[in-house]
Amino acid sequence: QVQLVESGGGLVQPGGSLRLSCVASGFPFGVYYMSWLRQAPGKGLEWVSDIKPDGSTYYTLSVKGRFTISRDNAKNTLYLQMNNLRPEDTALYYCARGSGGTYSSRGQGTQVTVSS
Repeated sequence: QVQLVESGGGLVQPGGSLRLSCVASGFPFGVYYMSWLRQAPGKGLEWVSDIKPDGSTYYTLSVKGRFTISRDNAKNTLYLQMNNLRPEDTALYYCARGSGGTYSSRGQGTQVTVSS
């Protein structure tokens, strides 16, 4: 069955960096749009970024220039490099199969906390 397993979250100071990973299995990863979503405490699910099978990338305005989404289709792995982190980036981060608000699968999430 479809599985998405995120890792790489943690506690980081403002201005720091983290790299999230998501290992996919159970489907042909390379042909799917993939996305990163996040949910901050007390808020709804927010789209962060997505990447097409051809590698084209898209970002929400608040992370553009700080976050980089990438994929390694040979390893069935999605990444999110997050630099210059801010307290408002604190959230549970999910990887999801799909894009444009339509997601057919989502992982369990990895917690990112930005605090001094």
